[in-house]
Amino acid sequence: MKYMKEFTKGILKENPVLVMLLGTCPTLATTTLLSSSLGMGLATTFVLLCSNIVISLIKNFIPKEVRLPSYILVIAGFVTFVSFILQSYLPSLYESLGIFLSLIVVNCIILGRAEMFASKNNVIASALDGIGMGIGFTLALGLIGSIREILGCGTILGISIGNWFEPIIFFITPAGGFLVFGVLIAVVNTILKAKTNKKPKEEFGCANCPSKDVCAGKGECK
Repeated sequence: MKYMKEFTKGILKENPVLVMLLGTCPTLATTTLLSSSLGMGLATTFVLLCSNIVISLIKNFIPKEVRLPSYILVIAGFVTFVSFILQSYLPSLYESLGIFLSLIVVNCIILGRAEMFASKNNVIASALDGIGMGIGFTLALGLIGSIREILGCGTILGISIGNWFEPIIFFITPAGGFLVFGVLIAVVNTILKAKTNKKPKEEFGCANCPSKDVCAGKGECK
């Protein structure tokens, strides 16, 4: 149950983008198209998973004085690996992500999980935390990218949705990205607030009666 909680928390309850508001720069910059959104999300998930595992394994061997530089070195190694793979096999995606792919190294989501979680927990929990946060990040980017591509380009994954809809260019601009981002944050926060504010089930009987001290629980209130 504990491990399942570590996996699921990043999907909605602690979603790094829509709840914790981390990684805003790559979120807004790479979500004009669904393909680039998913590419950034999956690349970040891979780096999150691998860096969390490695940092959890070597945490006891890293001096406190060089903790953060060591984390960045580990993360940078995996980012370089991902960059080489995309450049070799998916050059179009590599070009669309541009500098934001390299900036995964200093992404506050990855550094935050390394510092706050992987460095303090075992390998299994760290791996599940990385996967969960990565999935939450990917889902958030995919949702924003889908909305912006459909409304701004009239396509989804490059496939036209038909001539019945006239694209609104505003949604593929930075301002449109901020608008979609803000609306989704409001929707997610409303959902989470509704869950946390659920009233507890009312119980009936003498235990909750304001006059229980008068009748001594015998149902003889005067």
